Amino acid sequence: MRIKITSANGEWTATLNSSAAAKDFASLLPLKLVLNDYNGTEKIADLPKRLVVDGAPEGSAASEGDLTYYAPWGNLAIFYKGFGYSRGLVIIGKMDGGAQALRGRDPLPVTIMKL
Repeated sequence: MRIKITSANGEWTATLNSSAAAKDFASLLPLKLVLNDYNGTEKIADLPKRLVVDGAPEGSAASEGDLTYYAPWGNLAIFYKGFGYSRGLVIIGKMDGGAQALRGRDPLPVTIMKL
């Protein structure tokens, strides 16, 4: 499923994978969130509910542009820089480009919707 992330500073597209967590995330759309920088590698925002993670690996390493769900905190994380393995990190999709544009924009109100 393709999604669009829109802010006052730009617009990006992404593709969700077929995981249970990605499908559960898609069921929340459209969604308004405020992304905040975390650890100089990602933008994070709390989600309105915890996502289903059935069948997900115990953890993942993130690459630039990955849309992820961090199960221990219940938040969305969009990586603009790669990061090593994190237990509880579930990759739910990938930006189609432009992840670097998220860097330095904090806080960043966005709307995420299905295309």
